[in-house]
Amino acid sequence: MQSELMAILEQIERDKGIAKEVLIEAVEAAVASAARKVWTVDKEEDVTATLDPKTGKITAFANGQEIRSSEFGRIAAQTAKQVVLQKIREAEKDVVYVEYSARIGQIISGSVYRFDRGNVIVDLGKTEAIIPRSELCGKEEFKQGDRVRAFVLEVQRESRGPQIVLSRAHPNFVKRLFELEVPEIYEGIIEVKAIARDPGERTKISVFSKDDKVDCVGACVGMRGSRVKNIVSELHGEKIDIVRYSSDIKEYIQAALSPAEISQMQLLSVEKKANIIVADDQLSLAIGRYGQNVRLAGRLLGWELDIFSAKQWEEHLKQEGERTEEVEVVEEIEEEVQGGNEAPAGDAESSDGAVEESSSDAGEDK
Repeated sequence: MQSELMAILEQIERDKGIAKEVLIEAVEAAVASAARKVWTVDKEEDVTATLDPKTGKITAFANGQEIRSSEFGRIAAQTAKQVVLQKIREAEKDVVYVEYSARIGQIISGSVYRFDRGNVIVDLGKTEAIIPRSELCGKEEFKQGDRVRAFVLEVQRESRGPQIVLSRAHPNFVKRLFELEVPEIYEGIIEVKAIARDPGERTKISVFSKDDKVDCVGACVGMRGSRVKNIVSELHGEKIDIVRYSSDIKEYIQAALSPAEISQMQLLSVEKKANIIVADDQLSLAIGRYGQNVRLAGRLLGWELDIFSAKQWEEHLKQEGERTEEVEVVEEIEEEVQGGNEAPAGDAESSDGAVEESSSDAGEDK
């Protein structure tokens, strides 16, 4: 029986990944608890138990004296079983928490287990995870049993066990997919500079090559588009624009707004704002559907972008000119008003003198 106990603990260590030392401590705590029940001792008395890892023999002590009782074996076994199971569950939770906390920011896969109020519950094997409805890509839907990949967003420690929150809508989900598909990104030859995303609709990702011999855009696209097609398939048809990063902001803006062609550009570097002028036939292309293209480009660059057609830009300049003239006129009027309100020093003295004369005359009349 004693050697059987050690065999069980070693089996649990292999299957559950729980250190045998942790299990031995759990058994010792359980036996000490059982000993208090079968051996009448004061609350102040110290009751301990030891488990010999070589022989599997369990011995309990109260104030240094070994506890011997006919009932001890049976009660100790029952109590030990309950406490050991509890400790095992707690240890399993800790193992899961530590394992998945280390995987925050990575992609993991599992199978769809069930649905809960629009959220997807994913079976990871050792535990379950949740993809909140808000972290799904657009209107994508899954069926029970479907394989699913997602980005580990956070791991929360809760009394019922670790709560693993996954995301398919996070921009870094796309970044990790590119790392899996493009070896040059994983190896650090190509760097992902920024990502802007409307989940389920469109993503813009800017890349830069640290090796002049490696084309960053071509490497991400792959032979006949094979690499980017795999990512688009994983995202259920989400469009992906691969943008070549440039330290020249003008080139970067042009690449971010591609395929639209820019005619003119006004940069306000301090405000990080750019006014973009395009031909009339390029206006809708630059703005995109519901403003998506310019919005994502702005987020990718970290700049505020305003798009104008040539005619709109002329009207804008005209309005700005009129606004400037109005400001100048207002300033001139304010100067005239201020000048009119300031009376000369001589006039002020004359006025005071008039007041004094009036007061004197009034006194004589009385």
